[in-house]
Amino acid sequence: MIRGGRSYVSSPPAFSNDVKRLLVCTSNTVSIFSTSTGLQISSLEGHTAPVTTVIVVPASTPATKILSYCWTASLDETIKYWDFSTPELLKTIDVKFPIFSMVIPSLLRQPAQSDVKPSKLFAYLSVEDTRETTKSHKKEPRPNTMNGRICKCNLTESRLAGGVTLAEMKEPQVITISSSGKYFGIRKQRKLLIWKVPDVEAERVVMRKITLHHTKKLTVLAFHPTQRIVAAGDVTGRILIWRGFGDRTFATNDNKMNLNLMNNEEERPGVRDNDDADLCTTWHWHPSEVSVLIFSSDGAYLYSGGKEGVLVVWQLDTGKKKFLPRIGSPLLYFTESPDPSLSSISCADNQVHLLKMPSMEIIRSISGIKLPCPLPEEYKGICRDIAFNHDGGLVALRAENYCIHFYSLLDDRGISEVQVCERNHQPGDDVTVVVTLVALSQDGSLMSTVDVKLAEEGIGSLVCLKFWVSGTQNKEFTLSTIVYEPHRDAGISAVAFHPNRRAAVSSSYGGDFKVWICNDELQQKDLQSSGWSCHAVGSYKKKAMTAAAFSADGSVLAVAAETVITLWDPDRNVLVAVIGETLTPIMNMSFVGSSEYLVATSWGSKPQLSVWNMSKLSISWSYLLHVEAVACAVDTSSFAALALLPESSNCKEANGTTFQGRDGVILLFNAVDPVPVASWSARKAKGGALAFLKANPSFTYENISDGKAPQTLLAYVNGDHEYVLFDPYGKEVHELSKFHQGDRLTHEEGQFGYASIYGELPEFKLKRNQDLWAPSVPSEKPWETIFSGSSHNLPPLTKLCSAFLESLLEKRTAALE
Repeated sequence: MIRGGRSYVSSPPAFSNDVKRLLVCTSNTVSIFSTSTGLQISSLEGHTAPVTTVIVVPASTPATKILSYCWTASLDETIKYWDFSTPELLKTIDVKFPIFSMVIPSLLRQPAQSDVKPSKLFAYLSVEDTRETTKSHKKEPRPNTMNGRICKCNLTESRLAGGVTLAEMKEPQVITISSSGKYFGIRKQRKLLIWKVPDVEAERVVMRKITLHHTKKLTVLAFHPTQRIVAAGDVTGRILIWRGFGDRTFATNDNKMNLNLMNNEEERPGVRDNDDADLCTTWHWHPSEVSVLIFSSDGAYLYSGGKEGVLVVWQLDTGKKKFLPRIGSPLLYFTESPDPSLSSISCADNQVHLLKMPSMEIIRSISGIKLPCPLPEEYKGICRDIAFNHDGGLVALRAENYCIHFYSLLDDRGISEVQVCERNHQPGDDVTVVVTLVALSQDGSLMSTVDVKLAEEGIGSLVCLKFWVSGTQNKEFTLSTIVYEPHRDAGISAVAFHPNRRAAVSSSYGGDFKVWICNDELQQKDLQSSGWSCHAVGSYKKKAMTAAAFSADGSVLAVAAETVITLWDPDRNVLVAVIGETLTPIMNMSFVGSSEYLVATSWGSKPQLSVWNMSKLSISWSYLLHVEAVACAVDTSSFAALALLPESSNCKEANGTTFQGRDGVILLFNAVDPVPVASWSARKAKGGALAFLKANPSFTYENISDGKAPQTLLAYVNGDHEYVLFDPYGKEVHELSKFHQGDRLTHEEGQFGYASIYGELPEFKLKRNQDLWAPSVPSEKPWETIFSGSSHNLPPLTKLCSAFLESLLEKRTAALE
């Protein structure tokens, strides 16, 4: 089983003491990357929910830089202590609350800052407390829905500090700590709450706190490394800098003699009300909210960034600024390393860039799978923006900036990007072009994309069909042909490539389909370019053509005309047969390998999964299921369907099966049998995709009991582009299928049986009991059993008529006297 596609930017990363490794929170694990190569070298696995914080224990002396210890906090309500050089889990602390953020001030305090060495290690946690209060034996919600808490944890004794709650808020907030470990703070709407850490920490020591006010909602804050200066950014793009914060509250007894208390606004410019600060200045350059804010290690500069994807470097004394050229994606985190010449910046496109300081040159990037980008409302649910290269184990995804991102599912790394539309798109701009469709040929050498320029005030819409060809050496795609308005002003519903030739079909909601041929197929030697041209056009009763697919050998072209399936000879463009119809329009269609079956899915008020027999030109079986995606095996008659579960199934079924937040199920079928061969529960199934991939013989796979590598892998990509690859026919998979009533799933991709959805099936005894054998004779009342068989195997009409009439004229059993 192979997992990948996790987000690299869900939380800030952390550098190792020797700056040779970068620890990145990736869902339930911490992935460790080499800063010299950008490749993953190991991981920390043990949490059962997303990791929200990773803190590397700093080296106290140059000789201890080789030590590799870290703390992690997670939404699974635990804190773990690791030796990440091995890697090995050393300690686990259960705090009973999901942890959203954690800081450990004692790790940052220098020995000279305190004369007394702390005997215990404390952490400050931002947790979510959803417990109900109990009054008079009645459970009541927490007052004012204050679910967020800042609490204290004794890491030495592995428990929470009883009764210590520093603050409460509506939802948990990120804790920001100063590089000296003296101060930490949080944002609370339009306020900053800042605490001073005691020189000697104890479990119930009183901590002093100040509050700084602002007129807008604050989004981020940062502490100066050496001076009492704090900066904060707000939703409008402004940056506020408070100097001398806490002079009255945090001052020691020796310093109080030298303080001049200034209580009026004239002596404290920019400071609101009675806030404890000497001065507050405002800088404004960002057009939208500030998401990144951090001081340089020497305190001379302030780095800021936001949605526009530009890192701004402010000179703290003068306010002058310079810029790192636009990275192309909103900025999320800026992390400094123990080496002042190296930093990292995390971006919303799931990339972590390593920067050479102070020039801020990007020297290396750690790229994850591209995260889903938003769609206009009218295109949600109809875009087919995921395609698979079955032989190469690649997936093509629609990404921001009008790109198609190629990602290796086997290696869990990005391969390349194809710029579909040449637009100077900036993060935050209104979407003007939507890539609605991407399709790949079976060998991955051809690609087709469809992009739509959105209409402005009802005019100016444009549909473009593009064909791309990959090079034989670098596998980079180059544009071959652009077809503007290929189906007049109608949108394109599907594109499918011929399995053996350089040909493709496109179907449209306007009521026609077109077969496209590459000029190479026409054997026109005088042509210099391998452009594409229209070979044939077809339609059926002016109905919208909603899906299309070629058979395994390419001899049959199936095109869905709303609720019916039309079969064509693609070479002669002749209609061969029409079969159907379904309850609602067909949205997806595919031939099941080299078998005689075709699977189709319909959406709408009555969603349906239907399997059709091409030799009999009739439906074989069907289910009323909302199927999000279908994948067919190449060489067998198997196919997999990703079905969405009803919302009522997300809690608990009547037979005791619990889904624990899973909203989908993957069903593996043999096309001849309506009973699934196996099934697996799935999270985030909405917008997900499935594919059968050719396994790499040289790759090392986990959970192999017989020592033989699988020949085929089933890939599931969920709505957040996280994925899992597994052998659907493996022994472990089928053992997991044995799901009994009352069992509870604990594994993330746990499996449940067919009976948990459709009820228990009766047990059939195929062997006859010879002792109960008795001769039989034809029934005298055939009308009682004639309709008990399958509806596809009814007797001839003449026999039905005679049997029906006999049922009306029942024979007398006794003579009348």
